[in-house]
Amino acid sequence: MVKKRVGGLRWAIAILLGIGIIINYFDRLNISVAAGPLTQEYHLSATQLGFILSSYLWTYTLLQLPIGALLDKIGIKWLMRVGTVIWSIATFMTAIVSGYGLIILSRFLLGIAEAPTFPGASKATGYWFPMNERGLATSAFDAAAKFSNVIGAPLVAAAITIYGWRAGFWVTGVLSLIYAAVFWLLYRDPKEARRLSEEERTYIVEGGAQQEEQTGASTSWADTWTNIRYLLRQRKIWAMTLGFAAYGYSFYLLLTWLPGYLQRQLHVSILSSSYDTAIVWGVATITDILIGGWLVDYLIRRGYDPSRVRKTLFAIGMIIGVAVIGAAFTTDPTIATIWIAIALGGLAFAAPIGWSIPALIAPKGTVGTTGSIMNFFNNLVGIIAPIVAGYIADRTGGFAINFLVAGIVLLLGIAAYLLMLGKIEQLPSPMEKRSPAPPITTGAHRQSA
Repeated sequence: MVKKRVGGLRWAIAILLGIGIIINYFDRLNISVAAGPLTQEYHLSATQLGFILSSYLWTYTLLQLPIGALLDKIGIKWLMRVGTVIWSIATFMTAIVSGYGLIILSRFLLGIAEAPTFPGASKATGYWFPMNERGLATSAFDAAAKFSNVIGAPLVAAAITIYGWRAGFWVTGVLSLIYAAVFWLLYRDPKEARRLSEEERTYIVEGGAQQEEQTGASTSWADTWTNIRYLLRQRKIWAMTLGFAAYGYSFYLLLTWLPGYLQRQLHVSILSSSYDTAIVWGVATITDILIGGWLVDYLIRRGYDPSRVRKTLFAIGMIIGVAVIGAAFTTDPTIATIWIAIALGGLAFAAPIGWSIPALIAPKGTVGTTGSIMNFFNNLVGIIAPIVAGYIADRTGGFAINFLVAGIVLLLGIAAYLLMLGKIEQLPSPMEKRSPAPPITTGAHRQSA
């Protein structure tokens, strides 16, 4: 039987979101690639560099809970439109300003602007995709975070090598501004998308896509904070959050410090470190799409229990991530790159599984908030990881202990995920929890519990 084609607008939206993540991460990795010349110009210690590398995450993390509420209240389109424009300005600002404090200030602004990106992409995926395509759709934007390093690191490194470290920010700023215009013109939610055919709309809705909430004044801020308090009391939310935060520690350690580690500790040139970085993140991109996306959907379509598939593959990916410890025992750049590539390959395919869970377990009307709770704690450890790494490097004169710490954090995350999550299914809403139980009568009218 030939499968009926229902249209492909949803995949165009996935590509649009994925390109946005690529550009978004250009503006995060540029500071990492510029770590060497930046350190020389401002005479920075490793601890000070760690603060710069993590600084955009301070405001990014603080805004995760309110951003999630805003996504649920006023919608994806406008928050992400405004965000893309502001993050372009922040990137240009980094190229213009001078001094340690002003660079940190520009990274603060970048964190504010980028706060809606991942929760917004997760929420949009919930709107646009049926359940049986959710894995691959999620990996489209999650793999983009990895792929950005494959093309972004050499691009930024080339600009820095030829024109100086500020050129890396001019290049990524221009790309950000172009994407801001493209997103403004093209992104719409399904209910606003005129090019969405009725066949594809029906396919999306009947396949279990999240229902689009009415945004605006219908949800009060009191209700929003009630939802947050309710979600923070749920064991599933904490299992999801702690497991993903463990992944986030290693992810942000490598995202922020990998080029600097290769340049400072293993004495690799800026261009050579960018090539090693591209190889590592190239492996991560492939495993993200093939395992975290395609394989998850394939196994679920074959009839395997969706909850078991996601939990098993997430745990396997995290266990493979523990291979990062291997990099602690070598000073050879090639061997270190191999260990890190293996580890990040496992973590990469765990990530889209983790990002698919908020849309699967969130009570009705709280997908953005649920995703932002997870992302808040994920990025909280993202703040900690680069600073701890710099502190350890200053105190020990090397980077090895950082890989051991990352491995221990991953083991703790695996335990939380496997022991606490239970079945991956939608939680009841706070109103359902507060609804009184039906009366129990006697005799023929007795109701079962």
